[in-house]
Amino acid sequence: MATGLLTSERAEQIVTTCRTAVGDSLRSITYFTRDDFEQVYLREDLERDADLSTFIGHEWRGFKTAQTAYEGSELGDYNYTIRVFDNGFLVRVTTDTDGVFVTTDGLTMKDFEEVATAIRVFLTERDDPDA
Repeated sequence: MATGLLTSERAEQIVTTCRTAVGDSLRSITYFTRDDFEQVYLREDLERDADLSTFIGHEWRGFKTAQTAYEGSELGDYNYTIRVFDNGFLVRVTTDTDGVFVTTDGLTMKDFEEVATAIRVFLTERDDPDA
């Protein structure tokens, strides 16, 4: 599936990456930049009624706030965010130029770490012509 922000190969790669990491618990995947976003996956049993532009604005500001707030702390570098809701979870991994948030059903901490690591690799490979 080609999107406005990702080639069809990159869109397929992020879907495969996330499905491999979390399996059938995957609900949705949204790729975003500061100025735009594209939902690249939505599980069939869910409706396309989320206000993604509001989510993206919040997630982008949230990343910048967290990155600045914890910079230089004894906790080390900021890696990713997990948000917990009544009906699922949101995992956000962001760089200075783009990010991905994935929504899921229940996962273990190991699952969250695996999907966050896989997304981080995906985001850092964007400039690699062999990726």
